[in-house]
Amino acid sequence: MRHDLTDLRLFLNVGETLNLTRAAERTFLSLPAASARVKHMEEAFKARLLVRLATGVALTPAGEVLLKHANAVFRQLECLNADLQPYASGLKGRLRLLANTTATNSFLADALSTFLAENPDVDVELEEKISGDIVIAIRAGAGDLGLVAGNIDVAGLDVTPLFRDELTVVTSLEHPLAASKSAHFADLVDAYQFVGIHPNSAIQTFLEDIASGLGKRLCQRVHVGSFEAVCRMVEAGAGIAVVPRACAARYSRPDALHVLKLEDAWALRDRLLCRQRGRDLPSFAECFIEHVQRAARGQSA
Repeated sequence: MRHDLTDLRLFLNVGETLNLTRAAERTFLSLPAASARVKHMEEAFKARLLVRLATGVALTPAGEVLLKHANAVFRQLECLNADLQPYASGLKGRLRLLANTTATNSFLADALSTFLAENPDVDVELEEKISGDIVIAIRAGAGDLGLVAGNIDVAGLDVTPLFRDELTVVTSLEHPLAASKSAHFADLVDAYQFVGIHPNSAIQTFLEDIASGLGKRLCQRVHVGSFEAVCRMVEAGAGIAVVPRACAARYSRPDALHVLKLEDAWALRDRLLCRQRGRDLPSFAECFIEHVQRAARGQSA
């Protein structure tokens, strides 16, 4: 029974895409060659690995087991490359990091800048997702580290608490809400126009899901690319916004904004760093964790 790394890489891509055509493209194989490799693996294991569907493929229980071991093989290879890096020239490490919008727009930037400066041979592949999707991806081995926030089920993962942050509402000083100290999100959705981060961002998706759960819809007047830009638009009177308190404080003109406390339980969120339980990571990943913890301490100070 012989299987090469191409077989395992193909099956990893099948597990991520649940589509044999896209998996073949990712593995730089033709569709017939990919199908033949899957068939040979099924014959060797004497077990069906995939179920063909009209919309793609699904993994059988045997396929799930193979995917788990294929992930483990490539994680070990990444650790091997990292451990040999001091002895080789031109060899680069790679860290797959998943984070939500708040992290990418706040303390993560500080952690990344110092880490990358100290580790020029390591690349960080950063992908933004909502916290629930990050946990699913980390469990599946589709990322090395995940930064999540909120009441998220992280059972089965190794978790490092970082700090607690708070989502708040910001308005201009001339806005009718500038006389208020706090508000419930449900009372704001129907009454005011909002400024937000780009529509596909993690925090925007989160807020729209909250509104949808209330049977309401956000009146989104404008989308911009960062919390700094959101604060500028709010200051100019374009609308109100929900932003982390720390991001409002970091704004270059914080005195030009009025900050209201959100009287909703979900507004207080624990920041967590998560990884697969018991998973070995390269030494540079452990170094990155230290940088994140240092930046988080500065955030909560």
